[in-house]
Amino acid sequence: MRLDDIDQQIIASLMQDSRRSYAAIGNRVGLSAPAVKRRVDVLQQTGAIKRFTAEIDESVLGWNIQAFVELHCDGGLSPSMMRTMVADIPEVTAAYTVTGEADGIFLIRAENTTHLEDVMVRIREWKGVNHTRSSVILSHL
Repeated sequence: MRLDDIDQQIIASLMQDSRRSYAAIGNRVGLSAPAVKRRVDVLQQTGAIKRFTAEIDESVLGWNIQAFVELHCDGGLSPSMMRTMVADIPEVTAAYTVTGEADGIFLIRAENTTHLEDVMVRIREWKGVNHTRSSVILSHL
């Protein structure tokens, strides 16, 4: 799908604030609210917009630790198996298969280091996982 400048502006506006009204977006891009809604509907139907979401401040919810965890497997753990396994671990907020030494990278949130360690133990117990390597996030830039 080719996006024109107005579609790109609408998407940028929604990425900044997915709750922004169609009227407010229309004021920014020079369209009426119904015209913006029609464009957003098309963007959703074509899959350009997958979903609307909220950005959460994990620390307010008590999730004070975040870590990137590299998953190193023996080759028998397929991406679909990884997807199924991480679905049962709510602390995994993002999961990716990657190239390089690791087979996957997870973003994990936890209340504290003890909680993070518990999550790591659960992941290491998966059949096919050889080892993990983690990096605790110190700050967001």
